[in-house]
Amino acid sequence: MFVANRMTKNPVTIAPDASLDDAFLAMKKGNFRRLPVVEDGKLVGFFSDKDRMRVGRWPAATLSRYEEKSLLDELKVAEIMNKNVIAVQEDATIEEAALIMYDKKIGGLPVISEVGAVVGVITETDIFKTFVDVMALSGGKTRLTVLVDNKVGVVNEISGIFAAEGLSIDSLVTCKQEDGSYEIVIRGIIPDVESIKKSIAEKGYKVIHSAKFERKITWQTSKKYA
Repeated sequence: MFVANRMTKNPVTIAPDASLDDAFLAMKKGNFRRLPVVEDGKLVGFFSDKDRMRVGRWPAATLSRYEEKSLLDELKVAEIMNKNVIAVQEDATIEEAALIMYDKKIGGLPVISEVGAVVGVITETDIFKTFVDVMALSGGKTRLTVLVDNKVGVVNEISGIFAAEGLSIDSLVTCKQEDGSYEIVIRGIIPDVESIKKSIAEKGYKVIHSAKFERKITWQTSKKYA
């Protein structure tokens, strides 16, 4: 999976000489949290909701509405935007984008083409959506977690068990544990869970969890504000 297939394409952009008021209106109108700043077709900055909050903490917050409006009209995006922009190319993998966002603790990245043109924005929501799709969560399939040792051929052997049972695997993800073992998380349509668990155990592996995925949503309301 590549960033180009998961990003928001043709994003709304803003010029560095635009007023902050223009930036605020564009973000409000499109319900955006961030805007790439583009000049002469090139990315020169990134304006986000964090920059908006930074402006709100200025002394201007103590001014009258008229004075504050005048100041916002005078300030330009270039004066507030993040100039040290971290961007990702459209042919990068989704894992690369996720790692950059995780390491840098940022919620979104502008996406650029080979010639430096802004072609999209990839956000934490896009990453979450990718995770949901990779794990095949929306299909409501059965989930098995198998604990295995780190050795060659484990995945091939377990997938062979499913093939022998006439079952397809919709998603398979491995996760290394601190002790060097691996959890293999498998999702698929499994009519007889006990049968497949028995077959896996006969091969010397342990199913440590099994369940059919269901959305468990809990709402909690404060009595004080209810």
